Amino acid sequence: MRHLKHTAKLGRKSEHRNAMLANLVCSLIKHNRVITTLPKAKAARSLAEKMVTLAKKGSIHARRLAVARLHQEDAVGILFKNIAPQFKSRNGGYTRIVKLAWNRFGDAAPMAIIEWCEGEVVSQQEQSQTAAQQPTPEQAKNQTETLPASDKTAETTQTPSATSQTPESQQEKTNQEAK
Repeated sequence: MRHLKHTAKLGRKSEHRNAMLANLVCSLIKHNRVITTLPKAKAARSLAEKMVTLAKKGSIHARRLAVARLHQEDAVGILFKNIAPQFKSRNGGYTRIVKLAWNRFGDAAPMAIIEWCEGEVVSQQEQSQTAAQQPTPEQAKNQTETLPASDKTAETTQTPSATSQTPESQQEKTNQEAK
């Protein structure tokens, strides 16, 4: 009987399974969402939740445990700097699994998306870059006021490639007009 055996084996040996799940979680950390099969998503959710809980502790020991499990220091850095602070007030349930309406073509495996619950996880550098690029409302208002009238009303013009036609298409056009 299979009582008290909760590990999803996923048809792999333990070393292969652990490496695959670590890679899935690293992809989730880097890309914020991963499309995979439903059983893999369910298995990866467990590891991802444990890694976020470790990252919330923020200690050096926790970081070393995360690196030992995930094997990618860049992903662990993103986890500790960007993802863990967003989930400080949340006690578990950091990921969601959304079942897709279609199955995989080759083997009809059920597909799912695993993603973070807090929406898009944005790094601090990206936040500062987007804030610097966006003009303040006063700057935007000044930019629209200083535009000359000719720039405000844009005229549509055809590009030279659109106006030039091949001789065959011109001949077809004249044949249709003649009929």
